[in-house]
Amino acid sequence: MRLLYDTLVLLAYNAAVALAAPAAFAVALARGLTERAYWAHLGERFGWGARVDSPSLWLHAVSLGEVSAAAALVRALRTRYPESPFVLSTATPTGRERARTLFGEAIDVRFLPYDTRGSVRRFLRRVRPRLAIILETELWPNLLAECRRRGIPVVFASARLTAKSASRYRRLGNLVSGAVAANTVVAAQTAEDAERFIGIGADRARTHVVGNVKFDMPVDETVISQGRELRRERFGSRPVWIAGSTHAGEEEQVLSAHASLQGSVRDALLLLVPRHPQRFESVADLLTRRQIRFDRRSLARAVRPEVEVLLVDSVGELASLYAAADVAFVGGSLVPVGGHNLLEPAALGVPVITGPYTDNSREIARSLLQRGGAVEVEDAEMLAEALRRFFAEPTLRERMGQRAREFVEAHRGSVAQIVELIAPLLEVPPRA
Repeated sequence: MRLLYDTLVLLAYNAAVALAAPAAFAVALARGLTERAYWAHLGERFGWGARVDSPSLWLHAVSLGEVSAAAALVRALRTRYPESPFVLSTATPTGRERARTLFGEAIDVRFLPYDTRGSVRRFLRRVRPRLAIILETELWPNLLAECRRRGIPVVFASARLTAKSASRYRRLGNLVSGAVAANTVVAAQTAEDAERFIGIGADRARTHVVGNVKFDMPVDETVISQGRELRRERFGSRPVWIAGSTHAGEEEQVLSAHASLQGSVRDALLLLVPRHPQRFESVADLLTRRQIRFDRRSLARAVRPEVEVLLVDSVGELASLYAAADVAFVGGSLVPVGGHNLLEPAALGVPVITGPYTDNSREIARSLLQRGGAVEVEDAEMLAEALRRFFAEPTLRERMGQRAREFVEAHRGSVAQIVELIAPLLEVPPRA
């Protein structure tokens, strides 16, 4: 009976993927009408692409945030295994662009294909991985099954799994559990994540708790100097706060908080950074409708004195903008998205404000709040009150920023542990 169930699930999954892949491709084509990056390298979505010269190390990071988080791990592996070609796959144009910014032409960057059997096999034939490293949570059944068939070890690095996702994967039976159980090592962020991976089939003996690689993201002195220069040349002595990686329904709350803040801090400047480039125009329309004076980062050589908001309609400079700000609100947390990377501003010594929705990094948020490096707000009114307090008390900003930086420093070391887990797996070559 179990075998029949697993067979039916496999057939249903492959039928669903066969239908979904053309639909996803059509979406990419449609998005290319406004974002031409979606039209580049379309063949890679189906596994086509250049063949690497020799067996590679392959790491997958789904989007921009994960690519940034993977930087320290990529550099550590390239230092330890300089003879191996390195392939980094991602799912989004912004992730691909970020990888190019970080690594230039030193590594092979390409899109991960859709999870059809043919696409996956083409991809693996061209990439020729000695090892697959999947950052955080990307459980693609056909990809994992094909890695198992070829004897390619898989490492889930900085792995996390929510209770909801674990429940969904368990319903897929052997489609996921069989792939996760075989030939895989789990380097989980927390003990809870480790137990959830074990619950969907991971081998307890090969499941480890190593922390989050985002703690090991290097603090680039160039980023800090760029932030200081930006502050000096563009913002001057104005009080500056940033709302980074915001989402629909969140900008309205951020703008309401800024309007309230201006009642007591009249020359305050907001750096508004929408999470997704395709929303830049809609956020600009929102600012116009609300009759807010704003400049666009892509057009403004300098921020005009009367401007209330700088709309950051550019990609890849969030870190330097955090470094230029007095206070950072991290988006995706006032709306039920799950929150984004709190550690990026924290590592720069910038006090952090977050909303209540932090499911994507709940343990980090809880610990950072307990350490006194962040505050949590529930709505626009609380956000405005927190901002007023920060700007009224410079010593509070300095103290919280220092605690945030110390929190990050105290939790570094995940990358070194992952590299040590990887080392034994590279001693045995995969099957052809």
